[in-house]
Amino acid sequence: MTKIKSTTVLAVKHNGSIAIGADGQATMGNTVAKSNVKKIRKLQDGNIVTGFAGSTADAFTLLERFDEKLSAYGGNMKRAAIELAKDWRMDRYLRKLESMLIVADKEDILILSGTGDVLEPDNGIAAIGSGSMYAQAAAQALVEHSSLDARDIVEKSLNIAADICIYTNHNLVIEKIS
Repeated sequence: MTKIKSTTVLAVKHNGSIAIGADGQATMGNTVAKSNVKKIRKLQDGNIVTGFAGSTADAFTLLERFDEKLSAYGGNMKRAAIELAKDWRMDRYLRKLESMLIVADKEDILILSGTGDVLEPDNGIAAIGSGSMYAQAAAQALVEHSSLDARDIVEKSLNIAADICIYTNHNLVIEKIS
């Protein structure tokens, strides 16, 4: 899978709900360019929530294509994700896009990458970006050893990642899907 740096996006499925969140930092090289970028987007009237890591322009292109696929396949997130991954891998233009996506609906979380990956995490935790491993480890510990809900786990885990990863900040956007 492609290693994307410069952000952290985390999705957690826990106790019947799913939450997805991201920090707001955008960097250019080793400089913070902006601290409050919104990397979480709602699609399909809020039924599907996405988060992206990598190039913002590339991510917007992919989000537009994903939304088109969702419309073409009646809002079926898994089918739309698979069709986008096929296009992303095969299309000369899309193949050059440097971004990753996490997409979630009320039942599932998926990670999409330009290498054709459509991954459904085994443990209900998905993370992408430079701080992803910090956020994922924190989320896994909180899921196993606390009674917090999915939104609170995402918030606490992203804050832990922001304390460790220089490409992640504390300006968080979190959406919950019940």
